Amino acid sequence: MGNRIKRYLIASMVFFAVVACGPAAEQARAPEPEDNAGSLAPEPVVTYRGSDVSRERVEHGELIIDVDETRRELHAQHHPHGVLETRRVPGTFGAPAMTEISDFALSKDDLVVINPGPGEYVHVMEGQRHGYQNLVVGITYTAPGGAPPMHTHLGEEAHVLTSDQKVLYALGDKIFELTGPYIVNIPPMVPHSFQNLDDDVAELVVIFPTNVWEYDVLDYFPFAEKSGAE
Repeated sequence: MGNRIKRYLIASMVFFAVVACGPAAEQARAPEPEDNAGSLAPEPVVTYRGSDVSRERVEHGELIIDVDETRRELHAQHHPHGVLETRRVPGTFGAPAMTEISDFALSKDDLVVINPGPGEYVHVMEGQRHGYQNLVVGITYTAPGGAPPMHTHLGEEAHVLTSDQKVLYALGDKIFELTGPYIVNIPPMVPHSFQNLDDDVAELVVIFPTNVWEYDVLDYFPFAEKSGAE
């Protein structure tokens, strides 16, 4: 009789152990968080560094130029912000002969890479380096949360986004969100910036009817102010 009771107890313990480890137990367990590390495309590498270009002030892959009084007076006619510096693409170059296919058809990897701000890189097709008369095109790598500094250009600019991602814009004194696909018209000397609100890298195409990549950085960043208000 005692042995039968022992066998019954052992069988009951085995049964409950199997049930506890079955599908019901799996459903009760909290789901593992998704690991998104490494899911973004790797950040580009800037083309020029300070040691590569002698006698030029190069930071984050860009040539930094002091702002003269004439440029400051020009800014004062368009907005109330201070001007910190002018940025261009550094380095020397020779104009292409425009005789080979490679002179006309460029890969993104053929372009100069700059790093204007945290999480913001640009592959720059500067017209004067590639046989164009009046065209500059940039392809951005804008990481989630990435943004360039608030800045202006002497000429007009267009932003093109073909994906359905969401981007925060500052244009003049307006702050607004846009979801692609879209085109944004940025007039000459209007302060502007943008920030990627998406979970993936955004690639904006930026277009200028000029032959030189150049912009002026301002002493004002509107998205920091917006975050503080929230």
